[in-house]
Amino acid sequence: MRSRHVLLAVLIAAVWGFNFVPIKIGLEHYPPLFFAALRFTVAALPAVFVVRRPPVPARWLLLVGLPLGVGQFGLLFIAMRIGMPAGLSSVVLQLSALFTALVAWATLRERLSAGQIAGMAVAFGGVAWLGVLQSDGTSGPLGAFLLCIVAAFMWGLANVAMRRMNAHATAPVDSFGFMVWVSLVPPLPMLALSLAFEGPHAIGHSLAHPSAAGLGALAYIAYLSTLGGYGLWGLLMRRYEASTVGMYSLLVPPFGLAAAVVVLHEHVSPARLGAAALIVGGVALGAVRIRPRRTPVLDRTPDPVPTR
Repeated sequence: MRSRHVLLAVLIAAVWGFNFVPIKIGLEHYPPLFFAALRFTVAALPAVFVVRRPPVPARWLLLVGLPLGVGQFGLLFIAMRIGMPAGLSSVVLQLSALFTALVAWATLRERLSAGQIAGMAVAFGGVAWLGVLQSDGTSGPLGAFLLCIVAAFMWGLANVAMRRMNAHATAPVDSFGFMVWVSLVPPLPMLALSLAFEGPHAIGHSLAHPSAAGLGALAYIAYLSTLGGYGLWGLLMRRYEASTVGMYSLLVPPFGLAAAVVVLHEHVSPARLGAAALIVGGVALGAVRIRPRRTPVLDRTPDPVPTR
């Protein structure tokens, strides 16, 4: 990658890592399910009126939008609302890469590489260690931690749906335009769930008492993180191989942890840092393709006569 594109990839990772801070701030002003509905509504409107719809059937928008919007973000926002730290949330969500490989193996019969299997063992070992640490309740309740893991699994389901969609697409699908149109799917289901579980009073109170912090958090996660981040990420994906660009997403957890410590003053103990390092290291290991070493074939032809 060219140096300016490397800097751009790092900048996107920083934007996505910092994203967990405004999510935490926004959840202080909006109920979690309603906040998720607002996030996708603001990301979709008015962008859908100026962005061309991707050349895919509507069912793919649903198959990606429901697990991504309702599943991943709905569960993530609930987990962070009930106590999951922002920094650790950015780490646990990286398990989506390994869940993607597992779901693709189970449903699409894709083979698991040696690196992916080893990465899963390391990362899930980190999850188990972090789960034991979470069970003492000093860094968020265990239930919030488990919800965050399920959110990562839902993200994996969405990734596999996107993979199948790209395999059936008649033309390349622009990631930015697709994200804009996918954002049309979650608002209505999320609003219905919010009315059912959070109630109209909580929704009305959040709308009747707007705050600069809440509105700023909403603008960040909808415009800067979603539209800006995915738009620039799609630009890099069109120029370089997905494996090359995708490795920079591993920078999201370090940025997320650092932002949570600096801005939210979250405390991350050395033990939790060790567990987080195992998770991120396992995901990185799973991204490495390990190929069997081939035995070289001896060339028995005589060496050419050197010329001068």
